[in-house]
Amino acid sequence: MQFTHESRAQRVTFAAHHACAAVAEELAAIGATKVMLIASARERSLADAITQQAPVVHHHEEVVMHVPLEVAERAREAAVAAGADALVSVGGGSAVGLAKAVALTIGLPIVAVPTTYAGSEATHVWGITEGTTKTTGVDARVLPRAVVYDAALLATMPGPMAVASGLNALAHGVDSMWGPNADPIDRALAQEGIRGLAAGLPLVASDSGSIEGIEQTLYGAYLAAVSFASAGSGMHHKICHVLGGMFNLPHAQTHAAVLPHVLAFNAPHAPDADDRVATALDSKTAVVGLAHLYASLDAPRALRDYGMPQDGIAEAAARILEVIPTNNPAPVTEESLTALLDAAWAGDQSA
Repeated sequence: MQFTHESRAQRVTFAAHHACAAVAEELAAIGATKVMLIASARERSLADAITQQAPVVHHHEEVVMHVPLEVAERAREAAVAAGADALVSVGGGSAVGLAKAVALTIGLPIVAVPTTYAGSEATHVWGITEGTTKTTGVDARVLPRAVVYDAALLATMPGPMAVASGLNALAHGVDSMWGPNADPIDRALAQEGIRGLAAGLPLVASDSGSIEGIEQTLYGAYLAAVSFASAGSGMHHKICHVLGGMFNLPHAQTHAAVLPHVLAFNAPHAPDADDRVATALDSKTAVVGLAHLYASLDAPRALRDYGMPQDGIAEAAARILEVIPTNNPAPVTEESLTALLDAAWAGDQSA
């Protein structure tokens, strides 16, 4: 074996029904006295509860999917105006993404309180959208200092949204098998993350309030995200970032719709990844295992169902080709990529 693996420092707490107290403890541990709380109006009740126990000086509600540049700039200005010395993000990937955008330029520590399975809280990856182009990068400053997972906060998430969010997390694990910097440790973490997600998601799909199911899914989502943070963005995430930025598609559903096609494209050229994913899904092959999981979850299938125009495929393919990692297991051509996008647009699982 010849590889270098870097583990990133982050404190993670699982505390069902105790998010507010746990957040206050984490803020005290880093010495925060003026906190900017980032949470959309949808999270108002939780934000108010955290405010009662934490030194919040400003509640910032403007949270927008894909973090538009102008939204990021307004949040940065608000943090400076409030004299904030720490950030608390409450919500899914959009909330923590906005906190990361602030931390990227101001350097404030983040305490993340996820209410979805997005996994962004476990990575040092940031993303900001300007016009129709989403730019992503990595920076140690944006990795949240602490994460508080409270399964009770996800108990009211509608089943279809929980499924899409969990499959977005599963995509982190799959892409970690062949990301540009993937190593054996990443693959081991990703395999266990996929196993946890496959165990938890059916429970959540049948009973969205199942604490056991939520905790299994959060556990898997966290491991998948940690592996992804090290392995880097592979083919799947490059595709989804381009599509999301170009067409303003919903993040989780886009990842869920694209994942089976990327797995089917790469798995024949990555036997170790195929074996690991198949084992995690308790199946003979990765593709069959994922198909069975999708069928059991009634998962999102077609990009056309979420607003992607068919006539945008050609332009998207051209942009995606520019960013596909050079070490992707399968060679990628304009023709093969267009065929993959056509199938994902139509929801054709046999392509």
